[in-house]
Amino acid sequence: MDVSLRPIEGPWTAGYVLDRTLLASAYLGEDPAGRPRITTTRTEVGEALFQLKHRGDLSKAQPLARALRLRVLPRLGPIGFIVPMPPSRARPWQPVALVARALGQQLRVPVFERLLLKTPQASAARACATREETLGWLVATFSLHDEIRNPGRWNALLIDDHIDTGVTLEAASRVLRQYPKVAQLYVAVLTS
Repeated sequence: MDVSLRPIEGPWTAGYVLDRTLLASAYLGEDPAGRPRITTTRTEVGEALFQLKHRGDLSKAQPLARALRLRVLPRLGPIGFIVPMPPSRARPWQPVALVARALGQQLRVPVFERLLLKTPQASAARACATREETLGWLVATFSLHDEIRNPGRWNALLIDDHIDTGVTLEAASRVLRQYPKVAQLYVAVLTS
């Protein structure tokens, strides 16, 4: 899978995003019902994520996980466990969890889907005046559920599907860093 890897800065040891979502988008006019028609050209990663997330093509989880393993993981330290970003909304399948499970199988490391939990978000974040206010509000929406029973500390990989401003990823990372079983925290994001 072609990627355009780039580092992302934040409260983690190291982080990378595989690629942009879109290469181009063009307005084609309106359809007979007056709705806008738009053509979109996605990156290979963006298209795979779109098919997984919006078209239910669950087979896209494996190649996305493979791209993370081949392109991102060599730039990180050893990974002891994987945490998928909690979903923003309920779906019959959770795309990030599917990619995390596939990567966990490829690396033979555990995936903890309930370690980091998120309360349903209201529109309160939109009322925040600054990024710091938004960050504080988002940190409060995350909680930790101690599901690792073994003593010790391990490097953790937090996976998300998309980064825009980075404030949600930063909030989740701040909460995960409080977990005493996390040594180094790495992040990997599919698209920006």
